[in-house]
Amino acid sequence: MNNSDYDIIVIGGGPGGYVAAIRASQLGMSVALIEDKHLGGICLNWGCIPTKALLRASEIKHMLDNVGEFGFSVSNIKIDINNITKRSRKVADQLSTGISHLLKKNKVKVFDGFAQLEKGTPNLKTVKVKTQDSDIVIKAKNVIIATGARSRNLPFVSSDGKNIWDYKTAMTPTELPKSITVIGSGAIGVEFASFYNDLGVKVTVVEALPSILPNEDEDISKIVETNFVKRGIDIKTNTTLKAVKMFDKNISAEILCDGNVETIISEKLILAIGIIANTENVGLEKFNIKMDNGHIITNEWLETDEKGIFAIGDVTEGPWLAHKASHEGTLCVEKIAGYKNLKPIEKTSIPGCTYCRPQVASIGLTEKKAKSKNLKVKIGKFPFLGNGKAIAMGDSEGLIKTIFDEDTGELIGAHMVGPEVTELIQGFSIAKKLETTEHELMHTIFPHPTLSESMHESVLDAYNQAIHY
Repeated sequence: MNNSDYDIIVIGGGPGGYVAAIRASQLGMSVALIEDKHLGGICLNWGCIPTKALLRASEIKHMLDNVGEFGFSVSNIKIDINNITKRSRKVADQLSTGISHLLKKNKVKVFDGFAQLEKGTPNLKTVKVKTQDSDIVIKAKNVIIATGARSRNLPFVSSDGKNIWDYKTAMTPTELPKSITVIGSGAIGVEFASFYNDLGVKVTVVEALPSILPNEDEDISKIVETNFVKRGIDIKTNTTLKAVKMFDKNISAEILCDGNVETIISEKLILAIGIIANTENVGLEKFNIKMDNGHIITNEWLETDEKGIFAIGDVTEGPWLAHKASHEGTLCVEKIAGYKNLKPIEKTSIPGCTYCRPQVASIGLTEKKAKSKNLKVKIGKFPFLGNGKAIAMGDSEGLIKTIFDEDTGELIGAHMVGPEVTELIQGFSIAKKLETTEHELMHTIFPHPTLSESMHESVLDAYNQAIHY
């Protein structure tokens, strides 16, 4: 094997790509990773990590506003948005540098450049890397495409970096606007709405579907919506954006709400309406690679119809989550290595988290989805209002909802809204992975006092055995 030949070439250094590269190296393979922007991808540099740093800042602002409840008194609270964003960027840069060290430690050869697939021999894939100085050709037995995705624009409006923001601009404002309109109420939309509202910005959320967080269980979405409205966030569901114009240095957004045309005036507008896979100019058209709605189609082991070419993460079908991409990277590499007894990813066992205030986390089927499959279900609910730790923390809004198959006792869904539920959801993730039944969960001892006791009580409630509510 010469210096230009590898066992695996990974295109893209995000949470799918760099994990795949490191795992392949751990298994004794020679690995090249190609990244044209920044190691860690969108998640680490412009998504998951820096947004959590921003939301931590807005959470602290909320705590300071309510510190009197705990016996303290503060005054003259000032917001420095430049220092808030500066810290967010520092956190992202620190972790991106860490990824570089991990790849070096694991002897992964990193190329800084843009990758294009070229026709090679059936058993050896060819990739041309366009670097700043020259073009380099490398070859490998297998290629993993992990090029991720970017934010979607509308046909009549796109981010201009000044008044109409995508997620990058929304994360790095030089000053706080007085008002913002957020188009879309998925995880990204509601996180930005929560962040800016806590910093004192007037926020309006526009959603085309009947509820915000439309992929979540209806009970959970309703609690978040009630909280947002109470905080002064204007929610417009069943509403579509029709046109956008500049109006005296403000944005005039024409919307169609329940059949009526209305106008929203705000200083800025954030587009949070989904993603587009990064598949352009990668060379996919030269191979037998099928697409669906712009995303690459793979089999259960993440391989395309072109043998030896795999795809993982946001460039494939959803859910578009960093932890799904990382798991896919490990799974396809171990499949390439010939591991036995591997199991394909079960989509209903992938947890989802939204870090607005209150936090949201879920796994498995919603109540509506379970009933649409004609499943007989038992449902338990336990509010954090009945949890001692939540009351002591001064954060008792929300609930935990569990859904069981009545015939088998299988946990088929868990939906949570409230304090630190993004940390609690892993308990139900493990339970689903181990195919735990209601009997085992009911007889598990949860520590006291903890927020996790609400998980136990929700399970008990599904079988009419809740103790504390």
